[in-house]
Amino acid sequence: AALNGAREEVIMAAMEANFEQVGKAFIQHYYQAFDTNRAALADLYQGESMLSFEGSQVQGKEAILAKLTTLPFTHVQHQVTSTDCHPTTNGGILVHVCGNLVVDQESDKPPLKYSQTFVLMPLPGGTGWGGFNDIFRL
Repeated sequence: AALNGAREEVIMAAMEANFEQVGKAFIQHYYQAFDTNRAALADLYQGESMLSFEGSQVQGKEAILAKLTTLPFTHVQHQVTSTDCHPTTNGGILVHVCGNLVVDQESDKPPLKYSQTFVLMPLPGGTGWGGFNDIFRL
């Protein structure tokens, strides 16, 4: 039992040292996938994940993917202006993003302002990080 506790402390210390790096890498990967191939976001959510998109809540990997792939725009470009990352209890990472959103290549219109907050959790088997909670607002 003592060995497991020590191992958990080492894992937490390593995670806390890298939480900002992990959070920013996740955001870069997430928005690249969102902007080019939303179906690729499937691997970033789990069965327990929840998305709130403009107040509409859906839960589960399939429901979230259905919501994101049927949004009423074809092209989108996220322009991140700020990212804040914090470690959470249970080894998670809280990531809050603010930015500009260019929709359907409407360069003649000012971009929409958005904020998005993620709670990231380690994926099963230590294969990476996934969105446990995702809240998006314009």
